[in-house]
Amino acid sequence: MQFETTVLDEFYIIGISVRTANANGQAQADIGALWSRFFNQNIISQIPDKVNNDLYCVYTDYESDYQGPYTTVLGCKVQSLQNIPDGLSGIPIPAANYQVYTSQGKLPDCVGQTWHYIWQHTQNRKYTADFDVYGPEAQNPEAAIVKTYLSITA
Repeated sequence: MQFETTVLDEFYIIGISVRTANANGQAQADIGALWSRFFNQNIISQIPDKVNNDLYCVYTDYESDYQGPYTTVLGCKVQSLQNIPDGLSGIPIPAANYQVYTSQGKLPDCVGQTWHYIWQHTQNRKYTADFDVYGPEAQNPEAAIVKTYLSITA
């Protein structure tokens, strides 16, 4: 699978979160429930100071590596963390080097395939904050394009 490398400055996300782990399909269930809650409760309308309406699914606070517990935050990029509404979480995404993978196809399958590839082939992960970006090209769930950013050592 092809990827490009980029450097990003620090930015901020506000959304909802869950603590989960990949073992026994737990993350698939937990993150699926997080997405359902996000849409059912119209969380996007509660996020102040959005940069745009792109959705970020962030994986952070890793206990060890992809096999251990971590936190998933689903939300939007915002100007700052100064105004976090009750019930929502705000996190900084640190400046870092990232490998950027592009998933194309049916959601959520195409993104899952990208993550399975990453788990099998990536050696230089930092495990600080990794994330998927669901922008305008991800609106068609049958033919979506999603970018996955993987924090790596320089």
